Amino acid sequence: MTTMEALVLMLTDLLGPNGPMIAASVLIAIFGLAFVPLILSRRDDPIEKLKRSQSGGHGKDSQKEALRRKASNAKLDKYKGFLEPQNEEELSSVRLKLMQAGYPSRDAVRAFHLAQMVLGITGLIAGVTYFVMVKQTDASTTKDMLMWTLGPGGAGYMLPKYWVTRRVDARKEEITAGFPDSLDMMLVCVEAGQSLDQSIVRVAGELRASYPALAHEFQIVAHEMKAGKDKSQVLSDMGERCGVQDVSSFVTVLIQSATFGTSIADALRVYAEEMRDKRVMRAEEAANKLPTKMTLATMMLTVPPLLIILVSPSILGIQSLGAQ
Repeated sequence: MTTMEALVLMLTDLLGPNGPMIAASVLIAIFGLAFVPLILSRRDDPIEKLKRSQSGGHGKDSQKEALRRKASNAKLDKYKGFLEPQNEEELSSVRLKLMQAGYPSRDAVRAFHLAQMVLGITGLIAGVTYFVMVKQTDASTTKDMLMWTLGPGGAGYMLPKYWVTRRVDARKEEITAGFPDSLDMMLVCVEAGQSLDQSIVRVAGELRASYPALAHEFQIVAHEMKAGKDKSQVLSDMGERCGVQDVSSFVTVLIQSATFGTSIADALRVYAEEMRDKRVMRAEEAANKLPTKMTLATMMLTVPPLLIILVSPSILGIQSLGAQ
């Protein structure tokens, strides 16, 4: 008997007929966890270090750069090759989705993929442990083992994507609900004599308590305008970050108003009135959908008790006659 056959026989005696596959899964998970510290402890490329030292300039310049990028995670930036998609189109798509979810940090993509990797490995280890300790019996099949081991790993890997998708939907709903009110406040500010930049700052402050996501977007626009960025580009970026059709149309109206020299107050007045009408239409649409959505619940909660009340006396009467 060879060493491999003896090892397989020992694993079969200890863990059952699926012992070799369970041991292989555990080893893969252990090696995966051991690979993470190796990645994080990898040294910098000397060429990249030389480029940073040359581009950093003197001590003051490097200190300014460090302060400017203080919010970034140096370790995640160091291993971006492992935590970022190599395809530029895929990277842009993931970054845009995270920005629409409210994560505009430059490390958001790396943190997202790191969370997927960590949760996937954790779910795999938890699934293997649960199957070995609780679910494994003599009647267990390979299908059962794969379901209880790979299932939690896949769920852990998909959990960050599900969370981001829910965040995007919730944020879009919040922006859509608060956008008509923001236009009314902006119209009042502009007609009172404030500039567009000042009105955006004021609206951002007023909306912070009720619609924080929309207030945050207006704050970003105000800061970028103060920094000297082109106004059209700033507004276009806001429409892309929000991912809401109403905001994109509003951005187009403002850009066209600035391009053709028309009054911003007139454009805001017309668009604000349109947004108010659109909000009323959305409310009416939701109200018209309500009876259809309640039909199934009404049938399930009303018809069975009604049948019990109507039929039970007859059934009891028939049973009493049969007994006599």
